[in-house]
Amino acid sequence: MSSEQLLKQIEFIKEIDKVKYIVRKTKLFNSNRNENDAEHSWHLALMAVVLAEHANAPIDLLKVVKMLLIHDIVEIDAGDTFIYDTQKDHSNTTEERLAAQRIFGILPQQQAEDLVALWEEFEAGETEEAKFARAMDRLEPLLQNASNHGGTWKEYGVDYHKVYEKKKIIQKGSDALWHFAEHLINDSVEKGFLKKN
Repeated sequence: MSSEQLLKQIEFIKEIDKVKYIVRKTKLFNSNRNENDAEHSWHLALMAVVLAEHANAPIDLLKVVKMLLIHDIVEIDAGDTFIYDTQKDHSNTTEERLAAQRIFGILPQQQAEDLVALWEEFEAGETEEAKFARAMDRLEPLLQNASNHGGTWKEYGVDYHKVYEKKKIIQKGSDALWHFAEHLINDSVEKGFLKKN
């Protein structure tokens, strides 16, 4: 490895420190403090390690963990879009692709290409790894909001139908986790944490 490659890698490591300052709408479990993107990504990666046996199909766990650790790095440039935002689409945007190219582009070319491809794979959600990684991404905030008696659902007036629609993607990665999530959503309605209009 050349010293030039090492310097690029160190520059990238410094750049991604900014992900710690991206504040999400969702709050930590049983807490009033908002989660940041670095905490979110770490939590998802560990969730994948613990819950991998529940994937619908065999998965490359290391690949899933990598996806989860990098999936929100683009928010350094693009910012965090709340999943229930009614003004801005939460799906992949040109802005996020440009962010991926800039941020991962700090790295040596092969590493940059590999990470952009991995990020794109997560966004497309078509491989078994991406399906399971996206299931983790949707499950964690559900657990947080349930622990916070409705959390962002109450704060932003999100109803059952929106939550159900956004969370059903969990089933693509894990039928077992979707069964659990669906029960938790319905339980949240019964407890008054989530309104069903």
